Amino acid sequence: MTTADILYVGGPTAVIELGGVRLLTDPTFDPPGEYPIGSRSLVKTAGPALPEKEIAPVDAVLLSHDQHPDNLDTAGRRYLAAVPLTLSTASAYDRIGAPVRALPAWQHADLPRPDGGVLRVTAVPALHGPEGSEPVVGEVTGFVLSGEGLPTVYVSGDNASLGVVRAIADRLGPFDVAVLFAGAARTPLVPDAPLTLTSEDAAEAARILGARHVVPLHFEHWAHFTQGGAELTEAFSEAGLADRLHLPEPGSLIRL
Repeated sequence: MTTADILYVGGPTAVIELGGVRLLTDPTFDPPGEYPIGSRSLVKTAGPALPEKEIAPVDAVLLSHDQHPDNLDTAGRRYLAAVPLTLSTASAYDRIGAPVRALPAWQHADLPRPDGGVLRVTAVPALHGPEGSEPVVGEVTGFVLSGEGLPTVYVSGDNASLGVVRAIADRLGPFDVAVLFAGAARTPLVPDAPLTLTSEDAAEAARILGARHVVPLHFEHWAHFTQGGAELTEAFSEAGLADRLHLPEPGSLIRL
C-alpha cells in the first residue's frame, strides 16, 4: 500500500501527500500575536515552522472552516488565491467565493492522481463544540481521503464530538490514519465545554475509528489550547494506544 506523508507546518496546518496528490490543511502562516475575532482576540504563541513560500505547490486545500483566525489567517487567505481548489463548507464559499468549492457532508470530489487513478475526498460532519453550539461557532467540516491502493485517512477538522466520530466510522471506516485536531480548545465563546477533542477523547476517537496511526494537529501554538503534547502522550499511553500516536515536531515529516 502507498504511504501517507504528513509534513507538519504548525497549528492546524500540514501538507498531506497521498498517491502523489498534495493537500494542505487549514492554512495559517501569520506570525505570533493577537488576532481579533468579534469582541475578543485569539493569541498565537508561535509562527509556522515553514513559511508559505517554502511549501511546494499543492493540488488542493482542505479547509475545515474560514471563520476563525486560528484556522485561516491573513496569510492563509492570500495563499488560497494561488491554489487551484479549496474544499470547504458552504459558509466558506459564501464568504470567500472562488477558489473555494462547497462540499456538503457525505459528498465527494475526485482528484486525479499522477498514476492515473483518483484520490477521493469525502466531506464528513464536524461539530466545533458541544451539541447546540453551531449557531455560535459556525459551520465546520472534516474530510476522508481514500483511493485504490491508498491508506484511508480521516482529517477531523475542529470536531469535538465522539458521536460524530462514531457516525463517520460506521459509514466510512475503518481507517488507516487519523489526523485529529486536538488541544481541548476553550474560549469564552463556549465557556463550559471544549471546542476540539480533549486528549482522552482523541485516544477514544482512535479506538472508534480503528486507526492504526494517529497524527494530532492543532494542539499547540495558540493560547486557547488547554492540552498539548504531554497530555496527548499520557492519554494514549493510559488507553493502551501509545504505539498508534505519532506526535509531530514542527517542520517534521511523518511517513506512514
